[in-house]
Amino acid sequence: MTITRRHALLLGAALSVSLLATACGSSGDGGSGAAATQGASTDDLQAALDAGGSITVWAWEPTLKKVVADFQTKYPKVKVNLVNAGTGNDQYTALQNAVKAGSGVPDVAQIEYYALPQFALGKAVADLTAFGADKLDGTFTPGPWGAVHSGSGIYGLPMDSGPMALFYNKDVFDKHKIEVPATWDEYIAAAKKLHDADPKAYITNDTGDAGFTTSMIWQAGGKPYQVDGTKVSVNFADTGTQKFTSAWQQLVSGKLVAPVSSWSDAWYKGLGDGSIATLVIGAWMPANLETGVKAGAGKWRVAPMPQWESGGKATSENGGSSLAVPEAAAGKKLAYAFAKYASVDEGAQARVDGGAFPATKAQLESPAFRDKKFAYFGDQQINQVLAESASQVVPGWSYLPYQVYANSVFNDTVGKAYISGTTLQDGLKAWQDASVKYGQEQGFTVR
Repeated sequence: MTITRRHALLLGAALSVSLLATACGSSGDGGSGAAATQGASTDDLQAALDAGGSITVWAWEPTLKKVVADFQTKYPKVKVNLVNAGTGNDQYTALQNAVKAGSGVPDVAQIEYYALPQFALGKAVADLTAFGADKLDGTFTPGPWGAVHSGSGIYGLPMDSGPMALFYNKDVFDKHKIEVPATWDEYIAAAKKLHDADPKAYITNDTGDAGFTTSMIWQAGGKPYQVDGTKVSVNFADTGTQKFTSAWQQLVSGKLVAPVSSWSDAWYKGLGDGSIATLVIGAWMPANLETGVKAGAGKWRVAPMPQWESGGKATSENGGSSLAVPEAAAGKKLAYAFAKYASVDEGAQARVDGGAFPATKAQLESPAFRDKKFAYFGDQQINQVLAESASQVVPGWSYLPYQVYANSVFNDTVGKAYISGTTLQDGLKAWQDASVKYGQEQGFTVR
């Protein structure tokens, strides 16, 4: 989805303006807003399912269509209205508008991990510990489980995950006798060797992407964001950030990355013809390659994410979504029951069968999942690599409680490093300054 800068700025402002305000709960029956405070036991949730009712789910993820059908078959008295209110930022704008208006709020909303803190701090989504979400500790892999926490609260159930790995074109590597890089130093060396051998070929593409940059800093052990309620610090001078910038700057300055934007027609073409030889990206990527890069069938493979230190075993997350229950939802009990069904119970397997990458340990550790062969990847059992990555995500990462806005100004700051003499480190300092200024304007205590 293409998001204009104006749209993103308006979204960031709309969300952050209400961050420090308390969202109003709705009144209604036993499944209403009061349930978030009073809580609901397993028996209460089952009773709500048996009694039935109607809930509205806002989500764009395609595998949920099958989940909804299965859920309604199991609980025939429950009607689920699945609505695509827009992808990502479009839905967040609609959700925030509904919350402000006090009407039209869905009972369940898909919210990406990076955006969830904004809704949690603004009390726009309910703390699910009241429904027993805390008892799911150990059910999910560390990255997604950590992402749905804010303070002592749990504000969503992980729906999928994006542990990072190295996707590479084996045909290109074999042609130029390039070994699969195990470290970032080896990756840089491979970039130079490839581009020297074929000036039209690049190790990867990059024109500046906030999600990729923060994921790389995360893997390097960086923790530029520290969040304690409305107290926030932003510091891109930490060691982890500098590890990333010192390495990636070599690729940018050496013109060793293709100046092609991800998800563009040129990007798909490059992935198909071998002129873009690798992607360092989340585990949700295989289905996109299979459907969007048919010319690459049989050529691509998956390897562990290159490491900052030889022998290391550190990864990070890139992407992924949760299912949250808005505080103003009219049917919280049914909403939570559906979210749990979709993310933990039978729906979790249905989504994996539909091509989603799981956040649940049960699916990740299943032999059927790990041993599946993918014809597109030369019959490689790629899930073994991806599941291992999920277990190696560096803990302790935090996003800003206004990350949506911060990401919207990434190209105005860090993005300049790709089109001018600005360095990545200087660009990150500018991004830091912009994030600090904006946070202070919104009422946060920021340093």
